[in-house]
Amino acid sequence: MCKLPNMLFLNTNYPMTSTEEQKLRDLIRTVEDFPKPGISFKDITPLLADPHAFNTTLDALVDFYQEMGITKVCGVESRGFIFGAALAGRLHAGFIPIRKAGKLPYITRKKEYDLEYGSDMVEIHEDAIDENDIVLIHDDLLATGGTMGACVELIRDFKPKEIHTNFIIELSFLEGREKLSSTCKAIHSILTY
Repeated sequence: MCKLPNMLFLNTNYPMTSTEEQKLRDLIRTVEDFPKPGISFKDITPLLADPHAFNTTLDALVDFYQEMGITKVCGVESRGFIFGAALAGRLHAGFIPIRKAGKLPYITRKKEYDLEYGSDMVEIHEDAIDENDIVLIHDDLLATGGTMGACVELIRDFKPKEIHTNFIIELSFLEGREKLSSTCKAIHSILTY
């Protein structure tokens, strides 16, 4: 079951300066009409290529969870793997990949979720999480909340002590936080658009 804090997490406690925040924003490229017409895709690859920006982002993500006793960090395929694995290393936690259907080699648990057109599925190994874990699920971006909502439900089935979610970017106009907060209120992002 997801333990719910008294507040929604809107910004980090990491003392990121306005200059550092602006640099991160400047490095996040907007690509119009990708992956399909009408979508403004937030591309973090320039941020990943800049070692100072990468570490500033990682510091901001880690600082918030330093004292929470996180035991497992789950990264959502595929960009969630990048910072998710680095977060796990900094938090001295295990890293667990959450993948799309058919990509994990061992026995899995699955959760299907609806997309705008059709559905998709996420999977995790059946032995990845236990009831003593405090889990942080990381993805690079919160948009509509569909994927992360499915991931939270998938992790909730393991009955860990706590579930937290975090993101580098939140697209607030898509109201993913509102959708996700019905599943788990432990939501944290460092940059909001």
